[in-house]
Amino acid sequence: MGIEITLVPKTEKHILRNLMELYLYDFSEFDAADVDANGIYGYHWFEHYWGEENRYPFLIRKDGKLAGFVLVTRYNYFDEQPDCWVIAEFFVMRKYRHLGVGEFAARQTFDRFPGEWQVGQLRENTPAIAFWRKIIQRYTAGNYQEIWMDDERWRGPVQIFHSPGVSGG
Repeated sequence: MGIEITLVPKTEKHILRNLMELYLYDFSEFDAADVDANGIYGYHWFEHYWGEENRYPFLIRKDGKLAGFVLVTRYNYFDEQPDCWVIAEFFVMRKYRHLGVGEFAARQTFDRFPGEWQVGQLRENTPAIAFWRKIIQRYTAGNYQEIWMDDERWRGPVQIFHSPGVSGG
């Protein structure tokens, strides 16, 4: 299938920044964000991925071509402690959706970081809710829990599960 996810070095963070704008544009359908006076959405946590531990930025490529990204960090939606892995942001470009790229990237990400996971979606983002339910159902063989939150910490479902990881992942 030719899909790979690779950690983004500082020398390539401009690539991720460009893809982030496409993602934020798509995401504005759900969070009603606006661009700034320069026509940029911007991402508050962007630089943190190269300056803080437990933050991992990955690019997704299919057949060598950029297809999206995954941002992973440590967080807990329920008590805000850094004790679970979370998908902070996940983006697959429209051209590569429904081709298995997202599922492959998600599975590789879960395998790379063994331990407890929480994956949350905004309640308005029904396509993401359906995607993550399907992927996590398959990944865990149904051994996960979903809790809906509706407070200042999060508004929407959070899937909770354990990844055994894969040695050498």
